[in-house]
Amino acid sequence: MIIAQNSLPPFAWDEPQSDELRKTPLHQTHIEMGAKMVPFAGWDMPVWYSSVLEEHQAVRQAAGLFDVTHMGVYQTEGPDAGIFLDSVCGNDISGLDIGKSCYTHFLDPDANVIDDLLVYRRGKEKFLVVVNAANDDKDWAWLNAVRKGDVLVDNEKPWAVAFGRNVTLRNLRDPEAGDDMLVDIAIQGPKSRDILLSLPCSLVDREAIMGLAWAQLCEATLDGIPLVISRTGYTGERMCFELFVHPDHTVTLWKKLLEAGEAYGIKACGLGARDSLRTEAGLPLYGHEMGGELNLGVGEAGFSSFIKHYKPWFIGRQAFIEKQAKQEGTVVRFSFEEKRSRMAHFGDPILDERGKVIGVVTSCAINSEGSLVGQAYLLNKYRDEETRIFIYQGSPEKAGIPPAELKTGDRVVLPAPATVISRFPK
Repeated sequence: MIIAQNSLPPFAWDEPQSDELRKTPLHQTHIEMGAKMVPFAGWDMPVWYSSVLEEHQAVRQAAGLFDVTHMGVYQTEGPDAGIFLDSVCGNDISGLDIGKSCYTHFLDPDANVIDDLLVYRRGKEKFLVVVNAANDDKDWAWLNAVRKGDVLVDNEKPWAVAFGRNVTLRNLRDPEAGDDMLVDIAIQGPKSRDILLSLPCSLVDREAIMGLAWAQLCEATLDGIPLVISRTGYTGERMCFELFVHPDHTVTLWKKLLEAGEAYGIKACGLGARDSLRTEAGLPLYGHEMGGELNLGVGEAGFSSFIKHYKPWFIGRQAFIEKQAKQEGTVVRFSFEEKRSRMAHFGDPILDERGKVIGVVTSCAINSEGSLVGQAYLLNKYRDEETRIFIYQGSPEKAGIPPAELKTGDRVVLPAPATVISRFPK
């Protein structure tokens, strides 16, 4: 690639390779609780404690507690904090009121998704930025490279730099953040607020928590533990909270919530339930419904409304508009017609009634009723609800016996019938 003398180089990222798994502040607690541990995004994480379905149902019926302290937590500070985030995010960040949050994306100049994330406005010049654990190191490198003006941010003007570079970026998981360090614990489900408020707190803090609407946040102290509390989550539950707490207090808070929530039916939940809950809710996972091997964009994932075209400029704006005009497929949700169907997996091919391949599975999991639901990328022609599709679970590598050679008693692999359902639960 030839780069003009004044052009900035494109962002390049090589994922560091390490055989050593990182551990969250709650790692030993998970071991003591008998959790089944698995590697995830370079971390040793609990996949379940009892069973995925039991933990899934606890969230839908009562409450579930999740260790998400592996998520990246940054803070942008200073007079240019909002302007800078508006440069690197597709959503309207400066338009956020203090105490509110929004879902958004980091795009590269070609509108490829670097990550999807949440931004919380803590103050006039202070924002929390929470990113996926799998992309944490990449996101941190990207933001700092953009702030320094070291990488390409506009294909039409390859010498350009982003707005608002006079901003301070802080990694709040880094011990250098000191007393300002924050990590995330999530409590999700209809009883989650009752459990939170069963911990001792002041009347002012109680009223602040009671007053939180969806996507709002406040700062409060529960049983002596200072917290940033947001009413957000990754399960599809509307009564849900993410608790940003200093790492030194995570174990104490975790145990207090489990103790206080025992009477309400709370359960500690692992990655398995987290995945089944978000799949049932139609929420994307980076690498499956967005980015990753399929390189699905925000529009293809079904979240184009979170890209604000009215903003005059942000990284990837023009490329996103152009891609939207040519978008051929969309992520949908589906449900298998037979309850005893086998699990589908990422990349499994999907056919129409005539045997034409029309898409691939991106996620699949057990729902609250014990049936299998999933998400899939389909050509736009097949995205309407009630469309019948057929899925080859497990993507069999062998074609099997040619039809002309079939004899009585032979067996062939058949795709399982499924139906496109509403993109999000109604």
